[in-house]
Amino acid sequence: MVVGHRGDPTSTDDSCSATPSTPDRSTMQEEKFVDWHGPSDPQNPFNWPQTKKWRVTLLACFMTFVVQISGTAMTSAAAQINQSFSVSDEHFPNSYWPILSWNLGGAAAPLFGLPLMENFGVRLSYLIIYPTMTIFLLPQAFAQNFATLVGTRIITGGCTGVLANITSGIVSDIWRDGKAKSFGTSLYIWCLLAGLSMGPVIGSVVLHYTSWRWIFLSQIIFYSFLFPLLAVGLPEIRPDVILALRARHLRKSTGLQIYARAEKQSTSIINVLRETLIRPTRMLCTEGVVLSFGLWSAFCVGTAFMFTQSITQVYSGLYGWSFFGTGLVQSAVVIGELIGLGVQLAQDELYFRSAKRNSEEPGKPIPEARLYLSIPASFLGLTGGLFYFAWTSFPTIPWTIPTIALAFVGFGMFCCTTAVTGYLMDAYAKYAASAVAGAVFLENAFAAFLPLATQSMYRTLGFHWASSVLGFIALALSFVPVVLVVYGKRIREKSPFMRESAYEQQ
Repeated sequence: MVVGHRGDPTSTDDSCSATPSTPDRSTMQEEKFVDWHGPSDPQNPFNWPQTKKWRVTLLACFMTFVVQISGTAMTSAAAQINQSFSVSDEHFPNSYWPILSWNLGGAAAPLFGLPLMENFGVRLSYLIIYPTMTIFLLPQAFAQNFATLVGTRIITGGCTGVLANITSGIVSDIWRDGKAKSFGTSLYIWCLLAGLSMGPVIGSVVLHYTSWRWIFLSQIIFYSFLFPLLAVGLPEIRPDVILALRARHLRKSTGLQIYARAEKQSTSIINVLRETLIRPTRMLCTEGVVLSFGLWSAFCVGTAFMFTQSITQVYSGLYGWSFFGTGLVQSAVVIGELIGLGVQLAQDELYFRSAKRNSEEPGKPIPEARLYLSIPASFLGLTGGLFYFAWTSFPTIPWTIPTIALAFVGFGMFCCTTAVTGYLMDAYAKYAASAVAGAVFLENAFAAFLPLATQSMYRTLGFHWASSVLGFIALALSFVPVVLVVYGKRIREKSPFMRESAYEQQ
């Protein structure tokens, strides 16, 4: 869940500033560079009306929600798909391969797709990648063998990964730092997680009335219906691309050599690799905060995918439920995440109030204030919910009791993941994208591989102790934000990346 961290492109320069490209003006026109028409330029996304900003933000977040559904909707039909392709889960959870391949595509594609997006722009990228994702759902709907299903899922997962990260960039490009941007980021993370959690719910409903192939066909129909809405409602967001379009129009209308500065800049493959691979890897290996927070959020995301396996096992084993019931009950996780989104408003208020007592940078909120809600959410929501789920999983206990535990876990997952993103963005400032990219790598790894152990773990340890093992892991990770709240200032002083970011902000 990489949340872009970009500077405010507002400039007080005139619309064009002349820069001679050669001393021989008789043979070559003087080059000029276009810029914003002052700090209040209406084409600058930061200066858009509030209604337009929210319209774009809500559209992008909604699209994140619906494309994430494609990741887990098919999990409700695991048994039917296995039967169609003669696949067995007896010795290995082979039915999870399509989910694993989707996660691997989602992990790899943004590393290379996002730098390209910076050059081509948000709108064009979205209008190319979104229909590509929709088209590659067709071979999944009509697959005649299991390999086709697994292989094409890599492509749709990659497209979804890029689209989700585009949404995070949209929030950063149209909102300045403040409550609106903070809530927009929280809403984006909620859509990311809630889409995954709603997948089995929607998949089970479709499967109940049709066949597993209609899980993919219904997505194709719905995504196709949304495409005109995207084409009309999604404007260009990237400041560099907007200026490049302005410069192109001026060159065409005036014949002058007018350019946007971004048009004269070229990004080498080495620089792209440094930004997307080398620096995040280095920060994972050398920055304890990035590693510990990455493990914390990765466990939350991994748990969301594990639930697509374990909930089916528990509710079918205890209550004899079919795929329809085990799919619908996962809506409890979404309810918990929705409650977390509402409570996040109070967390934001605590965060911005901390600016009054910031002695390091007066007037600026304290990074550790991002973590206040995550501490009770992790101990009581995530950890408590897992233990609650573990020891209420008895056939003599009504199904509503362990279902309440699912809402607790959903609440904890959302609050913890939101805290990780917010803290890394604040503490690492200009290195925030690399820090979050390192955490996202761990999230994708856990989402891809952790659920492979779910079925065997629940069979071997039993429902109670399998969920308890997850509870103990969550308990250990819950101390991460406590350490940061208590020793955060000291840790930031010792981190070379945090020190440099703090120095440049002064």
